[in-house]
Formats: sequence, C-alpha cells, structure tokens
Amino acid sequence: MAKLTALNIASVFFAASGGFTYGFGFGVFVSSIGQPGFFNYFDLVKGSTYSANIIDAINSLFAFGAALGALTQGYTSDWLGRRLAIFLAAIICIVGGALTAGSAAIPMLIVVRFIQGIGLGQCVTLAPLYISEVAPAHRRGLLVGVFSTALGSGYTVVAWISFGTHYATNQTVQWRVPLALACVAPLAQSIGVWFIPESPRWLVLKDRKEDAWQIVRRLHHDPQDPEERNAQAEFTQICRQVAFDKQFDVSYFQMFRRTSWRKRSLLVLFLMFASQSTGVLGIGNYAILIYEDLGFTGGLPIMMNAVYTLIGTSCAFLGSYLADRVGRRTLLVIGFPVNCLFLLGEAMLQRQYVGGTSHGGLSACVLFLFLYIVSYDICIDPVSFLYVAEIWPTAIRSKGIALGWFAYFMGTLTYTTPAALAFKNIGWRYYMVFFGCNIVSTIVIYFCLPETKGKTLEEMGDLFGDEVVVHMANDGRGFVETGGDLAESKVADGVVLQEVSEVENA
Repeated sequence: MAKLTALNIASVFFAASGGFTYGFGFGVFVSSIGQPGFFNYFDLVKGSTYSANIIDAINSLFAFGAALGALTQGYTSDWLGRRLAIFLAAIICIVGGALTAGSAAIPMLIVVRFIQGIGLGQCVTLAPLYISEVAPAHRRGLLVGVFSTALGSGYTVVAWISFGTHYATNQTVQWRVPLALACVAPLAQSIGVWFIPESPRWLVLKDRKEDAWQIVRRLHHDPQDPEERNAQAEFTQICRQVAFDKQFDVSYFQMFRRTSWRKRSLLVLFLMFASQSTGVLGIGNYAILIYEDLGFTGGLPIMMNAVYTLIGTSCAFLGSYLADRVGRRTLLVIGFPVNCLFLLGEAMLQRQYVGGTSHGGLSACVLFLFLYIVSYDICIDPVSFLYVAEIWPTAIRSKGIALGWFAYFMGTLTYTTPAALAFKNIGWRYYMVFFGCNIVSTIVIYFCLPETKGKTLEEMGDLFGDEVVVHMANDGRGFVETGGDLAESKVADGVVLQEVSEVENA
C-alpha cells in the first residue's frame, strides 16, 4: 500500500483549511444575529417578522452564492489547476469578507454576503477535491475527514470569538470584529497554496506526466520501498485510467447522459441534499435564537452555540476515523434513523416545555439537540463529504464534486430560507419536517448506495458499471491487467512513463 508521508499529511492539512475558511465564514453570521449590537445598528427588532424576513434573505442569498461558487469551481479547477483555483477562491473570500465586515446598510450586507458566498462555495468544494486526489486509498476516509473536522473547527472558533466579543462595551465591535476576522483564513490560504504540490491526477489529465510522476513519488516516498513500486503502481493506474476516461465528452450535461455517470450524479445530488434535509443548518443557523426560546439569556445562548459546535467538531473526527473501518454506507444507514429519533424527541420536548418554566424539561431539550449533532457529525457529515469526493473518474471529478455541493447549498437554501419564520410561527412542528425527510433518506440510502471503503479512486468504476483498466494488487506494489494477470511496476524513472505512452498509443 502507498505510504502516508509527511508531505501527504502537510498537503492535506493545508487543503483542509478551505473547510476552516468556509466554517468560519458561514458561522460568523450565525453568531452575529445573536449580538444585540447587530440588531441595534441595522434598526431591527429581535423576534419581529420583518427581522426574520431580513435574516432569511441574507442567508438565502449567501446559500445561492455558495451554490454558484460550487458549480463554477467545476470549470476553474479543470482549467486553471487545483492550486490556482484555490488561490482564486481565497481572493474572492477576502474581498467578500472585507465588504461584509464594512457593511453600512442591509441592502449592502445582502449583496456582499452573496459575493462572500461565491468564494466560500468554491473553497469548500476545492478542499475535498484536492485531498481525495492526493490521499492513499486506505487512509482517504480519515484524510478527507480532516476537512470535515476543519470545517467544524471554523464554526467552533468563530462561535467562541463571538462569545468573547459579546461582552465588548462597543456594540459595533460585538459583530464587526468576527466578520472582519473571516478574512484571515483565506489570506493564509492565498499565500500557503504555492507551497503544496499540484494534484498529480490533474497533471496527468493535462498530459504533464513527467511532473505528475515526480509528485507521486514525493507523496508516497517510502525508505522501505527503494524501488518505488508503490508509487509506480499507483502512477501507472492513474495514467491508464485517465487515458481511458478522456475519450468521453466531459460536461455537466453529459454527466446525465452516460448511464454510469448519471447514477453517480443522481446519488450525489440525493446524498448531499439529504444531508441538509436532516435539518443541520436549518437548526444550526438559528441555534442562538433557539436557545433564547429555551430560556437562556445574555451571553449564554452564544456560549451554548459554541459548546454545540465544539461537540460536533470533535465527533466529526471520530466519524472520519470510522469511515475507513466501519464503511461509508454502514455509517449512513445508522446515522439517518438515529437522527430521526433525536428529532422526534426534540419536537415532543419542545412541544411540551417551550414557553414554560420547567428547568428539567428545557434541559432535556438542550440534551436532545446535543445528541442530534453527535449522531449527525459521527455518521453523516464527514461520510457524505467523503463519498461525494471519491466516486468520480478523474476527468469529471471536479464537476462531480461541484454538483454535489451545489445540491448541498440548494438544500441549505431550501431549509434555511423559511427557518426563521418557521421557528417563530410553527415552532416544534418544523422538526417534524426533518423527521420525515430522514425516514425517506434512510430508505433510499439502504437500497441504492454502494459501499466504497478500501477502493482506489480509479477502481470506483466497478461499483457503477464503468470499465476499470487496471486494478491494484492487494499489496499496492503491482497491478492486475484487465485480463487478470498480475504485472509489476518497472523501476527505472523513465520506464513507467514510456510504458504508459506505449499503452495509450496502442
């Protein structure tokens, strides 16, 4: 098997910062609407229908911008390369974040939050794309899971920062400082991206095989494998599979015409929309307002939101670890029905105790919210991100991941747009909407989703009806030809490149 090297780990952790950038940039507005200074500055009345409509509009335009950002990344990352696309996304995040922090009126805030959404949508889509293309197959779940953990860390850090700024004597500081700090992570990305290697799979896609080979051997350098058989076997498999996949027309339209690609596309659209149908952002966007309804006052709702995100982030790392051991499908089949139970419990508890004075009942409401985020972040959040990143051929991976995240943000748009008014007008019944969606998701996933654990990216085609040109041997140091014979990778630097060229020209 390919060795997990220091360069692998460093590249993955840096790319995962795209998740942190998104988590911080998204979560900062969740915290802002819990600050008295935000409502006072924009002349909003907390709890009014007008304020709920304004908050819904800002969140909706942000989600729409993120959806557009996800789709455009499908082109920019194939055209410019993974690294340059990350740089471009970071610049958009910086500009959008700075303008958001300097917003002087509601119309300006709505527009610039939309711009920030485009950049953040690109960042959050590019991170799992890059990580999946440099991670060894047997550690891909854990390493893509680093992205999910980084995303949650962004939520957590901004939540605690906002808890601190809540006590600022200057009310403008309460909400502007966290908004301004959303520029820091993308600034670091725009600098650090030049110190990580380009994706070798993108380089092969662009016929830069010599450059790709040098990166593959660096990513998987193993002193115990002086002949570099692991690296050469992986490189040969990449080259042959990409050469085969490049014969097909690549576009969003074509992804729904070819049978195996259509199956992937429909599954990805469903899975990412289903992850939002759990209510995770429909609830999370308004968590501070929910805690206020449960009787918390002052800075406590913001603190409870910070604790909520901290617990979720910790569980996401556990889910990433389990994905490579338990399996992706197994975790999803467990997670959705368990979420059903916690959502039902939350609905029944809020029906009974919200508006009352029962300390025990209101505490039980908080407990079920925490149990809900634990089950979601262990079984659904990191696994869905991983699944969407790994099932595509290299030629369409960027567009496939973009398609998945487009569905994710359309789900965000669907459930967060009415959420403020829904929680205000129908209260606990809104949880029952998510309860029903989780039941449907459980059924579809159980019958339609194949397991992907342990397969290389090039071997995913087996699950969806594609031809896999080369299968990796069990020890990762050779490969199995389509005829079934085991072949060893050649040793000399130029031999693999020559051999791949001969196969492509045959």
